[in-house]
Amino acid sequence: MKKKYQNGFFLFGLLILIIMVSQLDFHEVWHRMREAGYWFLAVVALWGALYVFNTLSWFIIINNGLRKKCNVGFWWLYKITISGFALNYATPGGLMGGEPYRIMALSPKIGAEHASASVILFAMTHIFSHFWFWLLSAALFILTQPVSIPMGMLLAATAAFCVTGIWFFMSGYKKGLAVRAMNLLRHLPGAKKWATSFINKHRTSLDNVDRQIAALHGQNPHSFRAAVLSELLCRIFSALEIFFILRVLMPSVNYLECILILAFTSLFANMLFFMPLQLGGREGGFLMSVKGLRMTTDAAILVALLVRIRELIWTAIGLLLIKFERKEP
Repeated sequence: MKKKYQNGFFLFGLLILIIMVSQLDFHEVWHRMREAGYWFLAVVALWGALYVFNTLSWFIIINNGLRKKCNVGFWWLYKITISGFALNYATPGGLMGGEPYRIMALSPKIGAEHASASVILFAMTHIFSHFWFWLLSAALFILTQPVSIPMGMLLAATAAFCVTGIWFFMSGYKKGLAVRAMNLLRHLPGAKKWATSFINKHRTSLDNVDRQIAALHGQNPHSFRAAVLSELLCRIFSALEIFFILRVLMPSVNYLECILILAFTSLFANMLFFMPLQLGGREGGFLMSVKGLRMTTDAAILVALLVRIRELIWTAIGLLLIKFERKEP
């Protein structure tokens, strides 16, 4: 990647990070971190392992679609994965920062079109695993928690939403998603003119990307399932973060309830995808999900604050890793 683009991504992410850090109550942050003690260090270290699952999913996607040996090392891809998520966290709209960065970083190694297809397919797989996680969590709630009529209606709506999402992405895997996504943009107010112009200018490239997405998915179904499973395991194991934090206040905390808290919170937060770091949405999700499982408000505040601090720490790490990119010969 050219140095000017690398610096642009770094400076943009750094500016957003500084703005978000400036909004923190540092006295409250320090008090909560001391309260959590070594469990907070475990939370930060946990994500170093969880990003391995994300990287493995992307690594499987890249190598499944290449018929020749590619010059993409796993740990180099691990670094790009962390930086990509850091930019996604800091960017309104979520995918506006991390995915272009990943494409530009990967293009010199495997070509622009294949890099675009692999990044789009990785993003699709990441979102696809969320739908499966929410659907399985709805079933887990029914099996482990008392279900009232209002909650039953909410779970039914959640299940219908997840099944629709799974169908949409399965169709996208088979036929490609680039053109379909751009066609959807044409129906959004203010984006119709731009999207129409973009499709007209880049129709051939979009069709090529869609063909590669379909080829990457269709060549080896076992690799596709392995990539989805890696992402799904990442969702399940990330509930350890909530488990570690809640042990500070509730030594007898149930891990299954932590999975339900994560599922409900991530579903609520993703509805507010347009906000940097999903500010407010994640905290509200923690508060409602913890209260729904009959836990204290203090537990919700502790979890929400420490998760936010962990995100800021890994966002800073990801941005710093952008500056450690070696110049391509």
